[in-house]
Amino acid sequence: MSVNLTKGQQISLSKSDGSTLSSVRMGLGWKAVQRKGFFAKLAGTREIDLDAAALLFTGGQLADVVFFQHLTSDDGSVRHLGDNLTGGDGAGGDDEVVLVDLGRVPGHVDQIVFTVNSFTGQTFAEVEDAFCRLVDENTGQELARYTLSGGGTYTAQIMAKLYRTGGGWQLKAIGEPAAGRTFQDLLPAVAAHL
Repeated sequence: MSVNLTKGQQISLSKSDGSTLSSVRMGLGWKAVQRKGFFAKLAGTREIDLDAAALLFTGGQLADVVFFQHLTSDDGSVRHLGDNLTGGDGAGGDDEVVLVDLGRVPGHVDQIVFTVNSFTGQTFAEVEDAFCRLVDENTGQELARYTLSGGGTYTAQIMAKLYRTGGGWQLKAIGEPAAGRTFQDLLPAVAAHL
């Protein structure tokens, strides 16, 4: 059963039988807002290049990053499955995917922050049906979904983070708008959520 997350909500990633998840998929989906009017029909839909990234932190310091130019973390525990330059058709599928093998994440990594940014610089006012979701990669069950708020003049969002607690991992939906075309641009805003 999936949980629709609200900004700031936290969920445990322990399964109902007491076991913990071993591998999760963070999926990102979106489509461009359909233009209206006569000239819009001639020009067609404007393509929007949103980019998902996973930032791995140790004690508040960036230890590694996985994004379209560095598809696998140095230790191999986090993998980006490739860049989508245009988004989807709004059918609800994942346009970009980041896989996290929780059992292989090195012990010194205590947080993994997921961000999305508009590489081409369009604002979220030009994006619709945008979401991120967490899926149990072993069963395919959607665990949580966070709808990225539509509209706004910002070009990025700090979506969510996985963080270690006691003996497992938790997920927190952050949903914080930000400005920037790359994950590097977002680092000052991310720091407030570590």
